[in-house]
Amino acid sequence: MKKHFITGLLILLPVALTIAIVVFIVNFLTQPFIGAVSPIISKYLPLEHNVLFLTPTQIIEYGSQFLILISLFVFTFLLGMVGRWFFIKSLISLGDNILHKIPVINKVYKTSQEIIKTLFVSDKNSFKQVVLVPFPNEHSFVMGLISKESPLICKNKTERDLVSVLVPTAPNPTTGYIFMYDKKKLIPLSMSAEDAIKFIVSCGVVTPDHHEHIKES
Repeated sequence: MKKHFITGLLILLPVALTIAIVVFIVNFLTQPFIGAVSPIISKYLPLEHNVLFLTPTQIIEYGSQFLILISLFVFTFLLGMVGRWFFIKSLISLGDNILHKIPVINKVYKTSQEIIKTLFVSDKNSFKQVVLVPFPNEHSFVMGLISKESPLICKNKTERDLVSVLVPTAPNPTTGYIFMYDKKKLIPLSMSAEDAIKFIVSCGVVTPDHHEHIKES
């Protein structure tokens, strides 16, 4: 009975968490505009009776959120398309140069810009390879993700073929340590980055083997 209950939780909780996150994001994006859109829908779509299990108020609210999401998507798409035009690109480049010259702000802006470019534009193989690395000594290991080749200056100073490895902390993988390891000390694992993150977030409780065992049960 306990095994079935735990299996049920493993099925139910990710679904519930996903729904909660989606609802939060939808509310976050649409809430500022609900007050302006709802009266327009009420005016052109007067409702007096329930539709299935939804009240007229709920229909107007959900309809407003749907229209707002569509409008935000279209606006973002058009903004990206217009941003590729030469004149707009010149204005963006000018604004970028101005932000880079403002004290204090330039540090925050430049760092944020580099992080975003690294995550969405740079090498798609970053953080894909899972490895074991020695830490905090040669007799124990932690799981890490290869980010990229280490800076050339570090390789030249140490005269070693160094690789940058992100070692996330548990149970919060958004923080961690960046180590530079000799390639010879890396132990590659045939594990996806997603499974490695699950292992870290669960403090070692959830492993790929554990998932396979549950599916077979």
